[in-house]
Amino acid sequence: MSHALKQVFNKDKTFRPKRKFEPGTQRFELHKKAQASLNAGLDLKLAVQLPPGESINDWIAVHVVDFFNRINLIYGTMSEYCTEKSCPIMSGGLKYEYRWQDEHKYRKPTALSAPQYMNLLMDWIEVQINNEDIFPTNVGTPFPRNFLPVVKKILSRLFRVFVHVYIHHFDRITQMGSEAHVNTCYKHFYYFVKEFNLIDTKELEPLKEMTAQMCH
Repeated sequence: MSHALKQVFNKDKTFRPKRKFEPGTQRFELHKKAQASLNAGLDLKLAVQLPPGESINDWIAVHVVDFFNRINLIYGTMSEYCTEKSCPIMSGGLKYEYRWQDEHKYRKPTALSAPQYMNLLMDWIEVQINNEDIFPTNVGTPFPRNFLPVVKKILSRLFRVFVHVYIHHFDRITQMGSEAHVNTCYKHFYYFVKEFNLIDTKELEPLKEMTAQMCH
């Protein structure tokens, strides 16, 4: 592993502890299947497709947790450079500003600094993916009716992390020599959300030109 990738995967830099799948569960087997496709160097467009005979909700759940873990790591490597001073507004360039809203403290969309937004976002996603009523872990327990709406919200908010990192911190990624890793993670994420129509096209606008070049 290169020094740059070691930095990306440095456990001290992890923004949140990784969420793991329990060995022996169906979700764990699916996770292994997904990882095997990636490790085999399979075309990412093919790697995201639902394996024959598998449940689409299980497949989506596995990927949501995996993307949460990986995007967490990416942001964790640069969180010390993303400060109240450097990023007083959670944005993607001059054109896009992201405001935070939740069911508790921030009932109206509220302008926050990028680090505040990221903290609230990761906390919020962690609560969703640890909630057995939304992400059931027992085989045979049905997914709730609101599973896909929750997933779409999680993924569109995770996409905003990519937007902020690419537009405001890409120089840091380049300095670390980890742009290939971040680009691969982004492409995997993009092909996945497109395959299952999980993010509105308008949400993807901020990285539209870069995506067209990278994911043609």
